[in-house]
Amino acid sequence: MKFRAIKYISPFLLYLGAFRAFSTTGWEVWMPFFYGFLVIPLLELFIKPSASNLNAAEEEVIKADRTYDILLYLVVILQYAALARFLYGMMYDELTTIDIAGRIMAMGILCGVFGINVGHELGHRVNKFEQGLAKALLLTSLYMHFFTEHNKGHHKRVATPEDPSSARYGEPVYTFYFRTIIFSYISAWHIANEEMKKKGYAILSLKNEMVQFTIIQIVFLVLIFLLTSWVVTLYFIAAAFIGILLLETVNYIEHYGLQRKATGEGKYERAMPEHSWNSDHIIGRLMLFELSRHSDHHYMASRKYQVLRHHDNSPQMPTGYPGMILLSLFPPAWFYIMNRRIKKLQASNAIST
Repeated sequence: MKFRAIKYISPFLLYLGAFRAFSTTGWEVWMPFFYGFLVIPLLELFIKPSASNLNAAEEEVIKADRTYDILLYLVVILQYAALARFLYGMMYDELTTIDIAGRIMAMGILCGVFGINVGHELGHRVNKFEQGLAKALLLTSLYMHFFTEHNKGHHKRVATPEDPSSARYGEPVYTFYFRTIIFSYISAWHIANEEMKKKGYAILSLKNEMVQFTIIQIVFLVLIFLLTSWVVTLYFIAAAFIGILLLETVNYIEHYGLQRKATGEGKYERAMPEHSWNSDHIIGRLMLFELSRHSDHHYMASRKYQVLRHHDNSPQMPTGYPGMILLSLFPPAWFYIMNRRIKKLQASNAIST
């Protein structure tokens, strides 16, 4: 494995902690949670972010290096191995309520960091194999409709009032959860149904992506129920829901208060780096396979994670994603910090225009 790719092994430390949690009890069960939401946020307060970019030659070499793709493929195997270990342990181990909660939290973190996050990265690839892996990962969070809505909805409507995944100025994360979860699901059905109409198929055809996802997820839940029990199935659903909340919290912090200018009826300027919050904090970047370089991701969605760039004109978060997730859970503190940054951006844009 080439040296540059080794740094992306760091997310697997979280995985090892979670896997350990599924086979132990006591304080160790909560280690993934403390590592992700205490250790990393504290470290990122003292480690300076890096705005450096690869040069053109380096980018071409790294973009062609299959090692970066293999790491993502490995995540698929490990995610299902972790889920199997989680279900087995929840069925057969003697656990206290705190142990159960800790294991659900650990699995939930994997559902968000490995399941949905890596599923998001692979979902932007153009080949069917990688898209299939993306759907397999999203299945572990029961959020397969994200594949449809994110790629065909969110990326077109980002930073506009029409996008349920873009948080509005002054909107608390807790009300955002209801809006984005409900309306993103409705949006996915609308997109899939419109595709069926254009192709001349019935809406409830098996060719409808959302019909496929619904059937697959129901079968998956039934299979878990048959192999374990209804209680363990509920534990899995709880873990999947934590993964969903992690995703939607990330959606909240990524576009909060940012808006594209309207250019006509239902039309907006192109999504640019300034329409997404960016974070160059190293640990958070590596932990989420560069998801926090989100400005470049929306500017060039086809760009692979290992070559995402910093843009000087993109708005910058004060810390990395783990810390920003925690901050968002305390709306008064969030508004105090982020609203001031938005006002500075607006003032700067007014001067430049």
